[in-house]
Amino acid sequence: MSNKLDEWDRVLEARKVQRPKALDYIENIFDDFMELHGDRLYGDDRAIIGGIGFLQGMPVTVIGEQKGKSTKENMERNFGMPNPEGYRKALRLMKQAEKFNRPIITFIDTPGAYPGIGAEERGQGEAIARNLLEMSTLKVPIICVVIGEGSSGGALAIGVGDRILMLENSIYSILSPEGFASILYKDSSLYKKAAKEMKITAKDLKELGIIDEIIKEDNIFENTKKSIVKNLEKLLKIEKDKLLETRYQKYMKIGKGENYDFK
Repeated sequence: MSNKLDEWDRVLEARKVQRPKALDYIENIFDDFMELHGDRLYGDDRAIIGGIGFLQGMPVTVIGEQKGKSTKENMERNFGMPNPEGYRKALRLMKQAEKFNRPIITFIDTPGAYPGIGAEERGQGEAIARNLLEMSTLKVPIICVVIGEGSSGGALAIGVGDRILMLENSIYSILSPEGFASILYKDSSLYKKAAKEMKITAKDLKELGIIDEIIKEDNIFENTKKSIVKNLEKLLKIEKDKLLETRYQKYMKIGKGENYDFK
């Protein structure tokens, strides 16, 4: 990983409009992807894309937070900020994956869950909490990949996995550096200081044991695919009951600030 970029530089890299989005990864890594729509309760949230594809011949469920590459597309995708129905769609597809014994791959890239009035009225907090609970008990391997901006509960709602991978110029945090600076320093102009203090880069999070692996971006799709395949091969060898126990222990150790060596 290059040492030339500081923490704020990484934030800017993660937010670049031209940076590959979830659909780019899906198109370049998986074969015969078929998108599935709707949460069967309210509607179809285009900020979350999900469906079934093949990874080296194996059927997998793929879910990603989708930003746009233009103003028009960002409006259609709500700038990658999911509503409750997006998270409920994701959960529906994850439960379907468990039923048919398909591994789950998620791509995280969001500034956060949408904070609008309608989203709150439809249970945004409950939808996120439900996903955290359900993902912790799914009896299939889960690999989560942070590909850009992973912020707040909006990222965590599809981020509970057996392996957490990060692109080297992505970020993963409880909120934006600007928001952090406004709350803690009472001055949003101190966002660069906040970015450094928050430990949001892949390098920092790997050292803290929050994530498991950093993916280099020199050949971004090939490297991401290799990392997913390598980790999935290891996870598929683990018995289902052991998989759940290992996932539980992983997050217990993270909660205590300890590094966890996945075996």
